[in-house]
Amino acid sequence: MSTSPEAQPIDATDLERLRRCVDLAREALEDGDDPFGSLLVDADGAVRFEDRNRVSGGDATRHPEFEIARWAAENMTPEERESATVYTSGEHCPMCSAAHAWVGLGRIVYATSGAQLGEWMTEWGVAPGPVTPLPITRVAPGIPVSGPAPELADEVKELQRRVVLRRDDA
Repeated sequence: MSTSPEAQPIDATDLERLRRCVDLAREALEDGDDPFGSLLVDADGAVRFEDRNRVSGGDATRHPEFEIARWAAENMTPEERESATVYTSGEHCPMCSAAHAWVGLGRIVYATSGAQLGEWMTEWGVAPGPVTPLPITRVAPGIPVSGPAPELADEVKELQRRVVLRRDDA
């Protein structure tokens, strides 16, 4: 596909699942990782896989969205992957967007955008990371994307602020 599908609005069920992603992000932060969490939900609404960031061990690719793509490739048919939805506390980075597209997963719903995260990091004086942030639709234009969810922005921002403060104290 060469154009982005129309964004679907975030409904109450989506918001409930995004809240679980924020809870997973909090778990990641409490365990010394960057605060990101994600769910993989099948077409019937069952959570098939969930994970949180695990980069503190030194492998910067241990993002939950990347783990979801790997798990889905090994455990779901192409049809199941296409009809699944990935929920995440923060918009996919380019690496995770590409993995999502290559595996053939369906819709992505995120609580906060990469642009929001970038604004927060600039506000806190944090230098940019090693990869240029790009919206999901720039990396994988055929994937339906919904987000951000303004109801969760303050909570996610606080988790991100806490990780910055932790780094400053180190």
